[in-house]
Amino acid sequence: MNPLGANWLLLAEDAKDLANETASDGSSWQGILTFLFVVAVIVLPFVIGNVIAAALRMKEVGTRIGVTLFVLTLCAIPFFLRPLDEALSLGIDLAGGTNLVYEIDREAAEENAVTPAVMEKMVEAIRKRVNPSGTEEVTVRGVGADRIEIIVPGADQEKTERIKKQIVNLGELEFALLADRGDHRQLIELALSKGNAVKNIVKDNAVVAEWHRSAKEAETGNPKINLNDSQLAFRDIPSANGPVREYLVVVDPVKDRRITGRMLRSIGQSFGDNGLSVTFKLDSNGARLFREVTTEYRPREGKPKTHLAILLNGEIHSAPVINSPIPGGSGQIDGRFTREEIDELMSVLNAGSLVVPLNETPVNESTVSPTLGKDVQEKGKWAMIWSLLAVFIFTAGYYLTAGFVADVCLALNIVLVMGVMSIIDATFTLPGLAGLVLTVGMAVDANVLIFERIREERSKGSSLRMAIKNGFEKAFMTIFDSNLTTLLTAVVLYYIGTDQVKGFAVALFVGICASMFSAVYIGRLIFDIAEKKKWITDLKMFSLIGEKTNIDFVGKKKLAAIASIVLIAVGLVAVGMRGKENLDIDFRGGAMVTFSFEEGSTPTFADVKATLEPKFDKSLALEELEAVQDGGGTRKMYRMRTVTEAGDKNAAERVKDEVRDAFAATNFKLILQNVTFGAVEDIPASTDPTPNDQAIDPFPGGHIVDVTLKEVMTAGGFADAARSYLEDLELFSAEDLSTLVVAELKSDDIPADSKVTDLRLKFGKAITKEQVEQFLPAIKSGMEAHPLFDEVNTFDSQVAGEAQNAAIWAMILSLLMIIGYLWYRFQTVSFGLAAVVALVHDVLITLGAVAIGAYLSGTPLKSVFFLEDFKINLSIVAAFLTIIGYSLNDTIVVFDRIREVRGRNPNLTDDMVNLSLNQTLSRTLLTSLTTFIVLVILYVVGGEGIHGFAFCLLLGIIVGTYSSIYVASPVLVYLMNRNKKPAVGAA
Repeated sequence: MNPLGANWLLLAEDAKDLANETASDGSSWQGILTFLFVVAVIVLPFVIGNVIAAALRMKEVGTRIGVTLFVLTLCAIPFFLRPLDEALSLGIDLAGGTNLVYEIDREAAEENAVTPAVMEKMVEAIRKRVNPSGTEEVTVRGVGADRIEIIVPGADQEKTERIKKQIVNLGELEFALLADRGDHRQLIELALSKGNAVKNIVKDNAVVAEWHRSAKEAETGNPKINLNDSQLAFRDIPSANGPVREYLVVVDPVKDRRITGRMLRSIGQSFGDNGLSVTFKLDSNGARLFREVTTEYRPREGKPKTHLAILLNGEIHSAPVINSPIPGGSGQIDGRFTREEIDELMSVLNAGSLVVPLNETPVNESTVSPTLGKDVQEKGKWAMIWSLLAVFIFTAGYYLTAGFVADVCLALNIVLVMGVMSIIDATFTLPGLAGLVLTVGMAVDANVLIFERIREERSKGSSLRMAIKNGFEKAFMTIFDSNLTTLLTAVVLYYIGTDQVKGFAVALFVGICASMFSAVYIGRLIFDIAEKKKWITDLKMFSLIGEKTNIDFVGKKKLAAIASIVLIAVGLVAVGMRGKENLDIDFRGGAMVTFSFEEGSTPTFADVKATLEPKFDKSLALEELEAVQDGGGTRKMYRMRTVTEAGDKNAAERVKDEVRDAFAATNFKLILQNVTFGAVEDIPASTDPTPNDQAIDPFPGGHIVDVTLKEVMTAGGFADAARSYLEDLELFSAEDLSTLVVAELKSDDIPADSKVTDLRLKFGKAITKEQVEQFLPAIKSGMEAHPLFDEVNTFDSQVAGEAQNAAIWAMILSLLMIIGYLWYRFQTVSFGLAAVVALVHDVLITLGAVAIGAYLSGTPLKSVFFLEDFKINLSIVAAFLTIIGYSLNDTIVVFDRIREVRGRNPNLTDDMVNLSLNQTLSRTLLTSLTTFIVLVILYVVGGEGIHGFAFCLLLGIIVGTYSSIYVASPVLVYLMNRNKKPAVGAA
């Protein structure tokens, strides 16, 4: 089922719930008000539109005004229902978020080794669960060998709890048979003979049946399945809340023949007799097995009907009767789900089951403060405001009356984009908001195309009405072609790219659609009304260049080719020499440490960052955390991440030492531990012999010491620190210490990973009491002399290897789509190939410029051009994608004019291309100028939050304008004429 249909189903469920609520309290006012609100949103805009049209005595535009008001109302609703800061989902850089760290449940994962490959699959499955649409800026990455970190931007408590459920939900779906006495009598007798303690029934070394309980309804807590059929096998297990009924489920002993969630092709939702249901479709193998099972157990004479159990995470959610064979592998899970259950279930099943289970309680849960400081946010905000004002002033000043109309359309465009992004709950980062401002600058392009066409029509002597009509109609196909190719690119990027690329693709798609609607539909409506009402009688405009230029652009193709080749070569050499230093933390991973400061030593976020940056050459990311302590209250901590060399096993420890050294010369004191040891007590020796198949326990006969700490630590963390200081004594090897020195909690009721101040330190019997008494001062002095780090670990890149490959393939497929569409649209593949050559040219030059800019940041040119050590991160990737969209748009505008000038002529000459370039030169320069104005302001004033992003775009827009004239057009001439023989002169 498509998403729109699913939303209607959810609305229907809401309506049903609302009806129940209003009926229960005896009042229908809430239902009436809801109905009136929906009517007002859908109907009122059209009523008002027709009233306005009648007042203007222009009834023919009533529907057009109604459509405009309806769209604007729909997009404005989120901002009326919620405050602005709640209507817009802000990213971690602007609003902070929630940081969750989960650990693999190693006991439950015995069958699966926790390898890097398994961890990568776990990260991908969780990423799909918490961000299925790809529109949110959610970070999911591996930490250390067996932990996964999830950072959710701006998450409130309710959303956090929902995400926690989605993360730990195993997502195991299985279809099996309920055992009945007609087909499985011997199996039932075997199962019942095993007693209530046995869950899995084993025969011939294979599991053949399992006992499973029914899932419970969320609202009532009652079992979803309550079958009293005497033919079925069930048992009632005693529990604290009363007996729990379990049913015997038949399991195929061959695992590959079990019909499970791994065979799902698609999952959807529907609305049935019992409320919301889940629909499914299996792949070919699953469909075959499903058909075989339902055929074998179809209704047979003399036997009871067989129930098909549908299990989710080991619980039976539905047990329909098999009435006939099901050949297509499709079905429905009718489990009386709530909307919350459906949302979670859809997310989990679409993402796939977890390879290994996670501990349900996160190892760490903290609040992340905005990663960009207030001053950086303020700089970015004002840079965007000034950029918008500059675009509006320039457009109105250059095009006068038409420019004012364009400004109205641009303002409405912002409302449309922000409204849609709010409705789909897309996340706005600072670069993302800067990108929104940039789309306004680029949206001017559609208006420029229209206005330049109107200017041409007026120059030909057309009346104002005909000039407006022809201007919009002739510009439409150019606008359509240039935007449709970019839309196709956005669609491909969304379906194949990484989460970050998906977020960009959604914003790109929404921005293009909004700009087309505002410029072509709303702009035309305003002009039609204004002209017919005689509010405008002429459209005066300034002219940047003369109406008839005659520049020989193609004649300079050799000089341009040499310049491009040199620039690309120099840039690629710089990229190659820089190597991995081109990539930021997002793509490299590295080491991270978490630390805090002593009371009374409270540096600001800016102080901490300024202290660390010189030590790590600015190759770091800093997060401010606020963790809830076990005894209540909160504690402020800082987590720093920095890139390290791959394979460096001591990277985390080295980073910890560098952080300590960075603060050693400051007044900011990292928190120190205080350790108090109790008396050394003996551990009674064991008198029982050790079985041959078990390792000898090293601790009976050893010693144990109570430990009291000033600062909380986990038992494992304290033991690791203690062993590290004992290694310096060189009495035992690190390997021996790992088994002879351990820490444990004082109570078994406390979760093993809890942070406490009281614990026990155990020493194996190989360590004498005298050695223990020698060890304790070494541990105490070592821990009290070195700052306490809450966490020292490695972390994976935010964009893993498979995700990087997916992004690359998305780009390649996007380029192929561009070639294909332009081939179809212009009737020759040469147009598509020429456009792609220009795109690749622009990206390569900009990529080289990033590396060159980083090199020049160490020279006096740094202060002149505001350079810094630029590195490729996710923001700069978004900038590259934006450059591709801009360059493609620019190139296709020129190509459309070339097609128009060429007409039916089979040849394409330099003169035709030069004429087309001269005719579109005004549009090319104007669009580039407005975009350039935006980017200069963002780059100079915007601060570090958008500095690298704006740098790439600034160069990319210049290069994109250049390439549409001096690269794409000459390449097109070459491709169109490459197979034609030159004319032979007369003898």
